[in-house]
Amino acid sequence: MVFRQSLLGRQKRLLTRLSTFALIGLTLILAACGGSSGTTTGSGPSCPSTKALTGAGSTFDYPLFSKLFAAYPNVKCGANVNYQAVGSGAGINDLLTNIVQFGASDSPMTDAQLAQSTNGPIIHIPVTLGAEAMSYNLSSIPSTTHLKFTGPVIADIYLGKVTFWDNAEITALNPGVPLPHEAISVVHRSDGSGTTSIFTHYLSAISPEWSTKVGAGTTVNWPVGVGGKGNAGVAAAVKSTAGGFGYLELAYVVANNISYGVVQNQAGQYVAPSLDGAKADAANVPTIPADLRFFIVNAPGADSYPISGFSWVIVYQHQSNADRGEAIANMLWWMTHDGQQYSTALTYVPLPSAIVTKDEAQIHSMTCGSSNAKCYTGLWG
Repeated sequence: MVFRQSLLGRQKRLLTRLSTFALIGLTLILAACGGSSGTTTGSGPSCPSTKALTGAGSTFDYPLFSKLFAAYPNVKCGANVNYQAVGSGAGINDLLTNIVQFGASDSPMTDAQLAQSTNGPIIHIPVTLGAEAMSYNLSSIPSTTHLKFTGPVIADIYLGKVTFWDNAEITALNPGVPLPHEAISVVHRSDGSGTTSIFTHYLSAISPEWSTKVGAGTTVNWPVGVGGKGNAGVAAAVKSTAGGFGYLELAYVVANNISYGVVQNQAGQYVAPSLDGAKADAANVPTIPADLRFFIVNAPGADSYPISGFSWVIVYQHQSNADRGEAIANMLWWMTHDGQQYSTALTYVPLPSAIVTKDEAQIHSMTCGSSNAKCYTGLWG
């Protein structure tokens, strides 16, 4: 009887010890998982619980963004991104009215636009770089022939002063090319557009008359022409209209097999829109402001393509929702680093290293929640 009670006591003590070890093991497992609402990454910071983000803006960026946001859900701590290519002007407005969590624009916001923010400072983060082509539809000119244009001639076409393809200003630049006596059908954007801002800043830089009469911006009062919504709308109008002439982000020209010209740069060289031309244009910009709001049109250099520009993601520097802010910061870091691998195949220029460094500083400046903690916690370094 004494032996049986002793055995039962040892069994109870053993079960108590096993229960204690199991509890300790469970505690260690939970600690290894980060002990937070986020998802573990295996090592380093945990993932935010936010798995869906919304953005809107640039059509210039859309071919690249489509690829990036298709890939992003599958990367570490990735999220589904609903991006609407509604034009840079609409993207800026959607951010200011809190419809989306980030905007995208090929034109930096103006001081007046920044002053409209009710959620504190907005920062600019360059995410890509590209060229705008002067596209045209002339069935009598082989696609292998790239017509020559100068800035003043392009300005005169958009001012309504040059109205036929065999005008003396155009034929003088293209000796031996049988240009038809066909009306030039000018096409421009109908919506607020960063692509328009790059183009009109270029025209303002090379044409005093354009600068005085029309000026530069995401929307202008066009002297002539018909409007197309988005880069896709302009591409469709040029391609379907005999004698059509319009400015397009290079990816849309390539995708739609539209003829395009070469443009004389500041050094007097005729340069085709290309990755190398846009890269050279960016490299030859003398100074870049600390807030990263700048244009690179008509930069010096023999290899520079003069109608080139950066495009930005715009976000609030302070994110009141800490978890979502961390998700946005992670997305921006990936877009400006690993995401750049998709650029070249889609006719965009991978970001120069100097710009990536400046982007890192902008992302590190983002603060989250009531404690103003850094939004980017070093997920990728």
